[in-house]
Amino acid sequence: MNFNQLKPTILLFLAVFLAACEKQEDMAVTNLSDAQAASLTISPSSVVLKKDTKDAEAVKLSLTAADFGYKAAVKNSVQFAPKGSNFASPKEIALDVNVLERSFKGIELNDIALALGIKAEATGILEVRVKSEISTAIAPTYSAVKEVTVTPFALISYVYVPGDYQGWNPATADSLVSVLGDGKYEGVINFAAKPGGSLEFKITPAKAWTVAYGDAGGGKVSTTAGNNLKVASEYSYKLSLNTGDNTFTAERYSYGIIGDATPGGWDNDTNMMYNNGTREWSLTLPLIGGKKIKFRLNDDWGTNYGDTGANGSLDSGGDDISIATSGTYKVTFSLVTNSYSLTKL
Repeated sequence: MNFNQLKPTILLFLAVFLAACEKQEDMAVTNLSDAQAASLTISPSSVVLKKDTKDAEAVKLSLTAADFGYKAAVKNSVQFAPKGSNFASPKEIALDVNVLERSFKGIELNDIALALGIKAEATGILEVRVKSEISTAIAPTYSAVKEVTVTPFALISYVYVPGDYQGWNPATADSLVSVLGDGKYEGVINFAAKPGGSLEFKITPAKAWTVAYGDAGGGKVSTTAGNNLKVASEYSYKLSLNTGDNTFTAERYSYGIIGDATPGGWDNDTNMMYNNGTREWSLTLPLIGGKKIKFRLNDDWGTNYGDTGANGSLDSGGDDISIATSGTYKVTFSLVTNSYSLTKL
C-alpha cells in the first residue's frame, strides 16, 4: 500500500485526535471555571496580645480545601493585609500540603500586626484570606475575606544604666535593649570615669530610682542588692541582663576603624560609638583618599571586617575598603544589617 492509499486513513485519525483534544481542553476550562475556592474561619475574631502569653495560641484558622474540578496537589497560603488595602502588599504564610488548620502564637500574630502597620498598644483590623493554587499557569482562587481585630504589644523593651560615668541620672542614662521583649537585654555602654569618680553603675527598669538592680555576686543581680555593679577599666562594654534568672555579664566590646586612611594608620584603632537604639556603630573622622580602612573588634585582628565585593556589605576578614577622595566622613557600621556606609560631609 502506498502513501496515497494511506492518506485518507491518516487524515481521519488526525481529525479524530484533534477533536478529542479540543473536547478535553473544553472540559478542563469548564472545570477551572467551576473551581470552588477554599472557605475560612477564624477564632477568635478579636484578640488583645500580651507579652506574658506570647507563646500561647492567639488565633486558629480552619479551612475547607479548594476544589479545582479534578485531583491535584493544592498549594494553600494564608494572606494578611491591613483592612482596606485590597491585599496590595500582603503578608503571606505558606501551609503544608493537605494542612487545613493553622494556629498562630501571640508572638507570630504580633509580628504580623506590627509589620502591617498596626501600632503597639493600638487596635487595628487585619483582613485574612486563603490563596489556593495548583499551577503557576492557572490563576489562583481566593477564599472570602475574614477580619480579625488585633491589639499588638510593643515588641522591643528597654532597661537603663545610670552610673558615675553619666552622673547617676536614670532620666538621661543609656539603655539596654530586649529586641524580643523576652527579658533578655543587651547593649553597649562606653564607660569613662570622671576625675575622682568610679566605673560603677546600676540598672533600672524605668528612668527612675523606684527599682534598681545591684550586684548580688556570682554573676547575679538583684533589686534588693545594695552594691553597685562595675567594670574593670575605661572602655566600651557589652552588658547582658536576663531578668528571667537575674544573670548579668559585662565584656569588653568596641569596634574601631583602622587603616592608612585613618589618623592612627595601621597601628592604632579609632574607636567608634554605639547607639543602642539603632544598634549601629558610627564615627565622624578625616580620611585620606587613595588609602584604605577596615573595621575590627577590641583593637585586635581576631575579628575584623572588610568588603570583598566593594558593595557596602560587610565580609568577615574581607578585603580592605578603599577611600576615593580625602575629606571628613561619617562612617557607620552595623552587624544587624551586615553593612557599612561612608558619607563625605
